[in-house]
Amino acid sequence: MDDLIRHHARPGHIPLIAIAGAQGSGKSTLAAEAATHLACAALSLDDVYLTRAERADLAVRVHPLFAVRGPPATHDLALLDQTLARLRAAGPGDRAAIPAFDKLADDRRAEADWPVFTGRPRAVLLEGWCLGATPQGPAELSESINDLERIDDPDAVWRRAINHSLATRYARLFATFDALLFLKAPTFDRILDWRVEQEAGLLGIRPAAVPGARRTELARFIQAFERITRHMLAGGVTADSVIELDGDRAVLHIRDHGGA
Repeated sequence: MDDLIRHHARPGHIPLIAIAGAQGSGKSTLAAEAATHLACAALSLDDVYLTRAERADLAVRVHPLFAVRGPPATHDLALLDQTLARLRAAGPGDRAAIPAFDKLADDRRAEADWPVFTGRPRAVLLEGWCLGATPQGPAELSESINDLERIDDPDAVWRRAINHSLATRYARLFATFDALLFLKAPTFDRILDWRVEQEAGLLGIRPAAVPGARRTELARFIQAFERITRHMLAGGVTADSVIELDGDRAVLHIRDHGGA
């Protein structure tokens, strides 16, 4: 990461490095460790979700599934742009508040509770599950891939709206990255186990102690991420480096400048 930052750094320019990967792939850990050891500011796409009320409004106006956070269109990209701009323009004595989202409460934290980055970062690290994902074509969108799509989105209104956001507002965000690293899971099926581990961490319990009913809920929850995640695993991501992981998140191989 240090070499990557130095490669993209230049006078007056703070690099913006993106880290993409499925839920539980380790992108948050990588960003946090790099921020700590390399004097970078780190933030997550997950922390700029629309508020619960804003998603409820989107659910009424566009499709009921938008009440659930996760896919493109459920993030406040204007807030993200403002935050990135503040961090990349910061001076040595400046303080920049970084948005924070409470996943257990399913709502954005009060601004008074946001963490603050002090000083001028060497780089800004943005991690998020769908960063760099490319949009799909009409034929791909027409076919349902899981029960969530078949039952709750039979006319493909929801997934087409997601795809439109990905092709427009999110593509403009992705174009601002100096570099993007993609942590590639071995299979989509492994991601549920990783998501259960995340849930256990939030609750302060062992993964094996997560109730079966909750695991079933999580299996349904990640169906909202399945289409884009599978697309990215199959090559639908614009990445400068692809870091291939095994089922335990150990690095198997790193491919530079190759796409996924």
